[in-house]
Amino acid sequence: MSTEVDYYELLEVERTADEATIKSSYRKLAMKYHPDRNAGCKDNEAKFKAVNEAYDCLKDPQKRAAYDRFGHAAFQQGGPGGFGGGPQDFGGFSDIFESVFGEFMGGGRGGQRGPQRGADLRYDMEITLEDAFHGKSEDITVDVAAVCDSCHGSGAKAGTSAKTCGTCAGHGKVRAQQGFFVVERTCPSCHGAGEVIADPCRQCRGEGRVEKTKTLTVNIPAGVDEGTRVRLTGEGEAGPRGAPAGDLYIFLHVKRHPIFQREGTTLFANAPISFTTAALGGSITIPGPDGEKHEIKLPAGIQSGREVRQRGAGMPVLQGKGRGDLVVRISVETPTKLTSKQRELLEEFRCTETGEECPEAQGFFQKVKKAVGG
Repeated sequence: MSTEVDYYELLEVERTADEATIKSSYRKLAMKYHPDRNAGCKDNEAKFKAVNEAYDCLKDPQKRAAYDRFGHAAFQQGGPGGFGGGPQDFGGFSDIFESVFGEFMGGGRGGQRGPQRGADLRYDMEITLEDAFHGKSEDITVDVAAVCDSCHGSGAKAGTSAKTCGTCAGHGKVRAQQGFFVVERTCPSCHGAGEVIADPCRQCRGEGRVEKTKTLTVNIPAGVDEGTRVRLTGEGEAGPRGAPAGDLYIFLHVKRHPIFQREGTTLFANAPISFTTAALGGSITIPGPDGEKHEIKLPAGIQSGREVRQRGAGMPVLQGKGRGDLVVRISVETPTKLTSKQRELLEEFRCTETGEECPEAQGFFQKVKKAVGG
């Protein structure tokens, strides 16, 4: 793409959208701009390619995290690189060439000198459906490389400071002539930092960071779903020798609920009812994750498998307004334990049956008779 359009704008989703929302929007847009449906339209063909490029990035958690942090520069030659210190994604031949030969041709991605940003961290948190409905704040404890209190992240002993590396004169790289070629590589004395510490801090041994246990407060908004990420900026690993810290990503996992299944903002529940309620109609009450009791009215003659929808009784929209629906799937239960009085009443009812009471059953047996020749 010649023009760098925001991937989230291309897919018409919010930056906080979950994977399901992104996938749904992508499918809709891909169908809209597909070349088979827009023969000869160059604009729609370009739009189709752009949408596919955006989805290819945002569907991958590591690529998405890198894009959220660096934008399009994350995938361009000389860009800041991968996500969280994990496996590196190669965007093309130039990236592979740089990764393999960077030590000899300029020091790798970007040729940056000095300490690099600290690594991003991941924390998996399990919450209930009720937590997802209301939102909550929860304290978590993480072990992380934090700034050394003794040297304040410099890596040098208190009262001293790092000095410019004499080998590379602060460049972080050294050059050597080999025949017709000039080979540039990372300085072996300062390892690319451009500075050396003559008297390192005893607490962190010159790293500028030490392992600590931190307690952090995570604010979970109402409406989150399975796989939703919450980012705590700057709460990842501290960078070496005063470099910026990474981020902490909280991945949310919603526990299985005994009553409800969830699809987006819609809640589903299976409700068994008695055959008398099915025949005569009535209502059932279902407690929702909001703590309220929802009365579901059932029409007379309702059948198993029928779904009754209660508008606005589902999950709240994440960072939006309104709520989804509650859908109750009906299952008519046949009684298995009858008193003698109940059995007697049912026998009386059977004696009055004409077949018109259950038209589906009557129609089925009529088909059977025709199939076997009367």
